[in-house]
Amino acid sequence: MADLAHVSNPYLSQLERGLHEPSVRVLQSIGRALNLSAETLLAHTGVDVDDDEEAADTEAAIRRDPALSDDQKQALLSVYRSYVQANSADGRGR
Repeated sequence: MADLAHVSNPYLSQLERGLHEPSVRVLQSIGRALNLSAETLLAHTGVDVDDDEEAADTEAAIRRDPALSDDQKQALLSVYRSYVQANSADGRGR
């Protein structure tokens, strides 16, 4: 799997054990290796990507933006969701 995702075996092991959080680039690379989008990977990790209407509106706007490539949209969505999740975990919400 590490070879397919173009990451080192020790780093992949650390990701699997929850010792590191992958960057957007690594997440996309793992997704490509598994034939999944980064969004799908986040959903499988338990990240609630549609937890409210505001998040859905923000994500919809990102998806509709013609100035962004598909890879850029996925990267931006991943970063946005990570911030939303971090704020939810801290109890800050929106």
